This record gives sequence, structure tokens and C-alpha cells, in this order.
Amino acid sequence: MDFSRIQAITDGIRGEVGKVVVGQDEVIDLLLTALLCGGHVLIEGVPGTAKTLITQAFAGSMALQFGRIQFTPDMMPGDILGTNLFNFQTNSFSLTKGPIFTQILLADEINRTPPKTQAALLQAMNERFVTIDGKDYALGDEFMVVATQNPIEQQGTYPLPEAQLDRFLFKVLIDYPSRDEERAIVARHGHRSAMPRLADFDLAAVVRPEDFAEARRAVAEIRLSDVLIDYVVDIVRATRQHSAIETGASPRAANMMATSARAYAALQGRDFVIPDDMKTLAEPLLRHRIVLSPGAEMQGLTGGQVIRAILEQIPAPR
Repeated sequence: MDFSRIQAITDGIRGEVGKVVVGQDEVIDLLLTALLCGGHVLIEGVPGTAKTLITQAFAGSMALQFGRIQFTPDMMPGDILGTNLFNFQTNSFSLTKGPIFTQILLADEINRTPPKTQAALLQAMNERFVTIDGKDYALGDEFMVVATQNPIEQQGTYPLPEAQLDRFLFKVLIDYPSRDEERAIVARHGHRSAMPRLADFDLAAVVRPEDFAEARRAVAEIRLSDVLIDYVVDIVRATRQHSAIETGASPRAANMMATSARAYAALQGRDFVIPDDMKTLAEPLLRHRIVLSPGAEMQGLTGGQVIRAILEQIPAPR
């Protein structure tokens, strides 16, 4: 696939999502990047910032099947994966598939369910198949998890363990919109109290699944120069040596940065990667893969601030 075609597809998706969602271009770009390189995304933001609506519109613009799980403290793994039920008519067991059998899965408020249920997503996110009663079921190459969590309400929540956080390619922080954006939101959606329905906005599917298969093959063919590989490795290794970080990013993070930089370059219509691609992706890719030291937390530092300081210290290749 020609890279100008990938950029045209990207612009089409942005346009369709923009019919429903005001702003949030960075979130859409990161979702597209994750989809192109087979990653998953964790979105964190206060209630009412369109986390669910963005994901629905994103799936709707690509003719991909959308599924949603509203996580609760009493949810069990079988509620996600499904279960084998005995059919008295056929005298045999048959699988009743759970909501995980979809293409774009919204795991809403994922930190509200116990670790046992959170772990049910691990195999699916990492291997794209699930095992039920000893039998494997494939989920398909388009399977992608977009999880959300609320950063301000901690009562009755179960923080995601590091192993599951590491399964997410990006952690995206959604902030309040600007005044102009909020005014546009009120003008567009201020006549209803319920969440907008996509059918009301004539949302069109502008991408076929086979288009993304071609785009992924094109992205895989992009090569990184030796100096860019060195740049990626230096950024990740610096997280293990910084005084404000207790636990740095793993070698998996370096692989993920190289992979996602290829996909992000393709979204811009380029068949080559530049250092700015790594700089753009470093913060959402690394913020959930590092653990700040107690001293840094007492000073009020955030993971994003430390990552930006690291990027300033490491010279970008010319």
C-alpha cells in the first residue's frame, strides 16, 4: 500500500470521528497507531470527557465490530470469556461466547474489577486468543482492547498490576477541553442528556479490514536506521538510570517504541521514521512502564515530567 493512501485513510477516520467528538486529535492518532501495530490503549480521564464516545466512533469509522464491558467488582472471568453450557436437546456442551469475542473491545472502568478478572484479559491482549475449558479460540488480528479508568475515584478500585499495564502500548491521559472546544461540545450535544448515538451523525465506515491488513504489512517494511535504533535504546535505558525513577522501562518498551514509531510515521504519509516520532510517542508509551521513586513523588513530580526531562538530556540524531 502506498503511504499516501495510509495518510488518506487516517484523514478519513479523523474526519468521521470529528463528526461526533470535538478535538482529541492526539487520542485518535494514538488509537490509530496502536491499531496499525497491534497494540492496546489505556485511556485515563475524569468522567464526562468522551472516553467511551471516542472509542465507539473510532470503531464505527472502520466497520469493525464494537463491544463493551462495564467492569464491576462482582464480575468473574467467565462473564468476559464465555462458558460452555449443556444443551439438553443435543446432549452436548456448546460455547456461549462472552463479550471479548469482538474486534474493538471497550473495557470500561477496568480498575473496578478484581485482579482475577483483570487477568482474564492478559492472554487475549498478548496472544489474541482465549482458552476456555482447554480449547483455544482465536480473536483475530483486528482484536484491540481500549480500556478506561477514572483517576480521581479510588474507593472500590483495584489498581492494575504492572504485568497488565505493560500489555498496553499507550496510556493516554484525557484532560478537560479548552473553552472553545467545550463551547463546540455544548453547541453540538447540548440538546440531549444521554450519550449521543452514532446513528444521529451519519457516521460512515471509511476503512475496510483488508485495508488495515495492507497498511500493517507496509508498516512492517519500514526500516529504522542504526542511529534511530541507538536513540530508542538510549531513551529506554535512561529510564533505568534516572534518579527520580525507581524502576525503569523494560526491553519490551524499546521494541514497542520502535514498532509504534513505524506506524506513527506511516500515519503521516512517510515511509521513514524521524526522531520526532519517538519524542511524540515516548510519554504515552513510557509513563505507565516506569515507577517513580518515593522522593520524586514527595516532590510532586509526574512520570510525564521525568520522561520529558530525559528527552531533553538525550541528543536526537541529525
